Amino acid sequence: MSKHEDLLHMLLHADGEFVSGEDISRHLAISRTAVWKHVNKLRDMGYEFEAVSRKGYRLVTKPERIDAAALQLALKTTVFGRKSVMLSSTLSTQGDVQKLAEEGEAEGAVVFAEEQTGGRGRFGRKWFSPSGKGIWMSVLLRPELAIQHTPQLTLLTGVAVCRAIRACTGAQAGIKWSNDLLIAGRKMCGILLESTVEDHEVRYCVAGIGVDANFDTHDYPEDLQHIATSLKIETGQPIDRTALAAAILTELEHLYFLYQKEGFSVIASLWEALSVSLHRKVTITNPHGVIEGTTVGLDPSGALVVEMQDGHRELIVSGEVSWKS
Repeated sequence: MSKHEDLLHMLLHADGEFVSGEDISRHLAISRTAVWKHVNKLRDMGYEFEAVSRKGYRLVTKPERIDAAALQLALKTTVFGRKSVMLSSTLSTQGDVQKLAEEGEAEGAVVFAEEQTGGRGRFGRKWFSPSGKGIWMSVLLRPELAIQHTPQLTLLTGVAVCRAIRACTGAQAGIKWSNDLLIAGRKMCGILLESTVEDHEVRYCVAGIGVDANFDTHDYPEDLQHIATSLKIETGQPIDRTALAAAILTELEHLYFLYQKEGFSVIASLWEALSVSLHRKVTITNPHGVIEGTTVGLDPSGALVVEMQDGHRELIVSGEVSWKS
C-alpha cells in the first residue's frame, strides 16, 4: 500500500473525525511536510478534506467512482461491456486491453481506469487523465475487416461517443476529423484506435476513449486551459460517469453491429451530420507536408475529401486538421 493509500485508509476509518497531523506522521513514518503532500495527492484524486490547526485532517467527501454493478444494470448491450475490468490506476487502458486480447478475451471486453499515468493520444502524445475526472476506457474489437478499412472504426467510435454525450448530457458536442470531440471549439474527448495485424489481416483492434467529464477549469494544466473543456464546465452540472459510460458502450455496440450489417455509408451519414470539420477552409499537416483547401465530405473509405483552390480533390487519410475560428 502506498503512503497516500495508507493515509486514506486512516481517514476513512476515522468515521468523519479529525486525525492529527502528528498521528499521521508517526503512523506513516514521514514528516509533517510529507503528510501535506500526500493530502494534496488525494485532493488531486477527487477527495475533499477539512484541515484545522491543532485538530488535523478530516475526510469530507469521496469521489464518485464508475461503479461496476451500476454499469451492468445500465447497459443495453448483449456483448459490449459485459466483461468489464475496473482499475484504480493504470499506465494505459490501451495496454491492458491489448494484454486481454493476446490472452484470447472475447470482443466487447472493456477496461476502465480511474486514472492513467501514461495515457496515450495520437502521434504518441500524452493524454491528461487524472483520477476521478473523466472516463478513461478501452474496448476490444475483433472485426472481420481489411486493414485499409480500420480508419472507419475511428469515425464510427466518434459518432457513438458523440451521440451518447448529446443524449446523456445535452451538451452539443461535435466531431472534428478524425478523432476529437469538441464543444464550442474546445476539445473534450479523444479517440485512439490501434490495430494488431498478422499476415495482412486484422487480428483485433482496441478503441481507446477519453472523455473529460468532471474537470473544473483549475484542474487543467495551464497549457490546456484555453484549448480543453469538460462536460461539467459546459453544462454546469456534474456528470454521472457510470451512466455516460453505459450510454457510450450501448451506442457503440449498436453502431458497430449496424456497420457490420449495412456497411460504412450509414456511419458516414451520421458522422457528417455531427461533424464540425466540413465546409471549412482548413490546413492539414501530415508527413507528406502541408495541404490547404476546403473540406467537402467523406470518401466511402473514410478519408476526408479536401477540395484544392484549383478545383481538384484530394483524399486525406491522416494528419492534423486546423482552421481559423
